[in-house]
Amino acid sequence: MDILDKITQYRLDRNWTEYQLAERSGLTQSTISSWYRKNMLPSIPSLEKICDAFGITLSQFFLEDNENATHLTDQQRKLLLCAAKLNPEQYESLLHFLELL
Repeated sequence: MDILDKITQYRLDRNWTEYQLAERSGLTQSTISSWYRKNMLPSIPSLEKICDAFGITLSQFFLEDNENATHLTDQQRKLLLCAAKLNPEQYESLLHFLELL
């Protein structure tokens, strides 16, 4: 697994720039850019911040695609994928809406 490729894929899935990822994760853009320029891996604390920004756990990050959400129905998987693309305010609104149902 290439960690930097996986971060890039998560970022592109959300149509985020490196700058937007930096803002949402609390890391600096220069830190994120340096990982790619120097082909360095992020530290575990930095990767935790990245995962928090994506709304996933470290465990979810390291799951292989064929292992991901194997116990979920297609509808549940689709809902989670859509929810993961929301910003924090949108996510909270979605949770509130679902609780009202």
